[in-house]
Amino acid sequence: MEKTIAFDNIDHVMNLFGSQDENVKTIESIMAVNIVPRGTEIKIIGDEDKVHKTTELIEKLIRIVKDGDEITKQNTTYLATLIAEGAMGKGDYPVDYVCLNADGKPIKSKTFGQKNYIETIKKNDIVFGIGPAGTGKTFLAVAMAVTAFRSDKVSRIILTRPAVEAGEKLGFLPGDLQSKIDPYLRPLYDSMYEIMGPEAFYRNREKGLIEIVPLAYMRGRTLDDSFIILDEAQNTTKEQMKMFLTRMGFSSKVIVTGDVTQIDLPRDKKSGLKESEKILKNIKGIGFSYLTERDVVRHELVQKIIKAYDKYENGKTKKG
Repeated sequence: MEKTIAFDNIDHVMNLFGSQDENVKTIESIMAVNIVPRGTEIKIIGDEDKVHKTTELIEKLIRIVKDGDEITKQNTTYLATLIAEGAMGKGDYPVDYVCLNADGKPIKSKTFGQKNYIETIKKNDIVFGIGPAGTGKTFLAVAMAVTAFRSDKVSRIILTRPAVEAGEKLGFLPGDLQSKIDPYLRPLYDSMYEIMGPEAFYRNREKGLIEIVPLAYMRGRTLDDSFIILDEAQNTTKEQMKMFLTRMGFSSKVIVTGDVTQIDLPRDKKSGLKESEKILKNIKGIGFSYLTERDVVRHELVQKIIKAYDKYENGKTKKG
């Protein structure tokens, strides 16, 4: 079957094709069709069902351009995969604007999973964001925290992580206690730098309006009027998770992020993140948002790595 699509703007065609035609090559690979350009038209050649799905995909991609966004390899791959698998539904590309980063660029959702995550944060006072590496759990949580801080919905931001070794020992690191802890908190610093900018971050940190601290420093505190993020929560124990959640004070919001496939606790310790799913899932005001490998927005190889490990672990489980 052949189908011709005409465009009223040559820029739309150029955006669709991308640098060195990488977007169209991605579409052809995933949708199993051939695409032939002819000025402001393109011809789609392939099986009838695949041509129809490719037409739907291109219409959604052009809608992205008309809405002021850019067609990228990431969103092309994401939408093409959903449509090819029949999992797209009726919606357009799931853009949910959060804020501007330090360079003035918009931070927004890039997948349906991320959009659901943002909406869950807006609707609940405590949210658990659970999913694999690269799905934007921490980055979007920090973006939401900065948004609330900028709009005076909270008076401070508190970011925390458990200082748990991942195959290396804290004692072997050089320097004093703070120097030993800082590497564990570095991903939180990176997110704050990108979203808020180093100068604004350090200025507000000096005023005590932003804190980045190990989880152990949270004990005994009551945190009012705060946006609090616990990162790498899969490495908390049940007792630590209870301690952290009960720090929440009035007019505060808590986000807990983690990946239950990357637990670095000793084998005799149960993950507080896993336990919290069982204990808290039916409490009003507490939301759970689950992201998958489809929501990975890092290098495309990250998705493949996650799938390969999942396949390997599932095979081990079945074998007993």
